[in-house]
Amino acid sequence: MLVNRVATYIQKEDLLPEQGKVLIALSGGADSVALLHILMNLGYTCEAAHCNFTLRGEESDRDEAFVRALCNTLDIPLYVKRFDTKNYASEKQLSIEMAARELRYDWFASLRQQLSIPVTAVAHHRDDSVETLLLNLIRGTGLHGLRGIPARNGTIIRPLLCTPREELIAYLDRLGQPYVTDSSNLTDRYTRNKIRLNLLPLLREINPGVDKSLIHTSDYLRQVSLIYDQAIEKAKERVQTEEGIRIGALLQETAPEALLFEILYPLGFAPEQIRTVFRSLPGQPGRQFIGSRGWRAIKDREMLLLVKTDTDKEVAPFRLVTETLFRTPDFVIPREKHIACIDADKIRASLEIRKWQPGDKFVPLGMKGKKRISDFLTDLKYSLPRKEQQWLVCCGDQIVWVVGERIDERFRIDEKTERVMLLSIERTDPNEG
Repeated sequence: MLVNRVATYIQKEDLLPEQGKVLIALSGGADSVALLHILMNLGYTCEAAHCNFTLRGEESDRDEAFVRALCNTLDIPLYVKRFDTKNYASEKQLSIEMAARELRYDWFASLRQQLSIPVTAVAHHRDDSVETLLLNLIRGTGLHGLRGIPARNGTIIRPLLCTPREELIAYLDRLGQPYVTDSSNLTDRYTRNKIRLNLLPLLREINPGVDKSLIHTSDYLRQVSLIYDQAIEKAKERVQTEEGIRIGALLQETAPEALLFEILYPLGFAPEQIRTVFRSLPGQPGRQFIGSRGWRAIKDREMLLLVKTDTDKEVAPFRLVTETLFRTPDFVIPREKHIACIDADKIRASLEIRKWQPGDKFVPLGMKGKKRISDFLTDLKYSLPRKEQQWLVCCGDQIVWVVGERIDERFRIDEKTERVMLLSIERTDPNEG
């Protein structure tokens, strides 16, 4: 019996206690309506959450009206949220599917906390897990992507993964319970729908038991991944530092490309991109690769640097402190890197702090000709991320101090200097420097 099988699965996967409250993601489709009835049948106290993504016009409103009527009939508390999904997707530069996913799960988490309900149950079933496995395989994935959909992901649980969709529909038919159908699921516009409507029927012609075969394979890979994950974590400890990956150590590993994949894939790097990164490791430094989650991988001399892009870091992580003194015979120029000593009377405008920019030049102390800041930092063997964090103190269009490194020759103290200006930096961000 379907209800008993779901109860056994819930217990096996430790998804829910025998009784308690659960928030159900209720779309109005057959799977979510079946989930509501099954959990009620098992004695759970159910409350429902419905997302109206306003993507299908009257059909979206029809689904909302159906859910409201269903919950009213069953005396189930219902919470409804309407989203401007298209606008959100545009602002975040996401696909409609990813935007809807973010909106849905963010709201579920917030609502669940407000209601003090421990988990949110979503109605993914066995067919969804099979489709996800094939989708990941087609797009390219690692071992984790071949494990299908997990029964639990934090506070999100999926009690129906043991059940094919056809059994859920048969269950509702026996109850005489109607449901709504999303018309977008009936077209092969989206990749997942192509798999459901075209690929899976063909695979079932070849092997009528292909669904079970794929689920058994994913279950096996889920167990294998436990061993794999342990080995990967130990390997990461051998090759990673706070800055990134030690290239020499990585290349000495048994499966260096697989290890690189497990490090970079969670950071938003695509499989083909990771292969390109791996091929670049023996090459010249300077190449960089940008992932989809705000990370960059930069090929340095002996390191593959991993840098998190943070647009909020344009405010200097220090405060510039100035002190002007008359020069005395016993005055000694300080040698600390965080202090610069210049001729105060050569400063003709207010001082400004900024990041260096391409084309910036200065006259390094002790030299006569100008030098590009980029070349100066290269001579110091700075990595690309370290270069990007270099700050300058400027006077008008002239560079006074490459902070922490060198002052400009034109502002140095000489035999004519009467007043000395001390520039020092006080850190405002304890995580910097």
